[in-house]
Amino acid sequence: MNVALMMENSQAAKNPIILKELEAVAGPLGHQVFNVGMNSENDHHLTYIHLGIMAGILLNAKAVEFVVSGCGTGQGAMMALNVHQGVFCGYCIDPSDAFLFNQVNNGNALALPFAKGFGWGAELNARYIFEKALTGGRGEGYPVERREPQVKNAGILAEVKAAVMKGSFLESLQNIDQELVKTAVSGERFQACLFENGQDQEIIDYVKALVA
Repeated sequence: MNVALMMENSQAAKNPIILKELEAVAGPLGHQVFNVGMNSENDHHLTYIHLGIMAGILLNAKAVEFVVSGCGTGQGAMMALNVHQGVFCGYCIDPSDAFLFNQVNNGNALALPFAKGFGWGAELNARYIFEKALTGGRGEGYPVERREPQVKNAGILAEVKAAVMKGSFLESLQNIDQELVKTAVSGERFQACLFENGQDQEIIDYVKALVA
């Protein structure tokens, strides 16, 4: 599985810490991590709004299957990611959140708080979150006897999201301020992840034309 890590400007200095913990979990499981957001405070400047656009592109183009994002509180990133078609992002502050998100909601992205509550042992909490997020079954329900309604409701939510978002994902991108999208897709590591792994050529061509 391809996993994208994306961090915005306010917490970019913590990227090496989070990347180290994510790779420590993902590597032994055979997953590849793409560090597509800011890796320092001097890197290509991004806000959580840009992270939402980036996550939407990578997931809809099938360049990655899972996204780890966040901001100071994690709330802005969660809202920005959930704006986009095909993105189902959960808010995660501890490992049980990650486990239950997998089992009950079967989403494809997490938003973590990288400032609020980020104190002693924060790197361990991040590692344990990633362990629960990247291992075990998905969409199996919890507790087990609640599996049927939970799976049904997750499917209904996906249908509702598709229904309220008219048109294709690409059309939704074209309706956003193009300078905002251009900033979101201008990072070299983001482009490498998309261009080398993406499976939707229309989305890839759109991004290439935008940054040409």
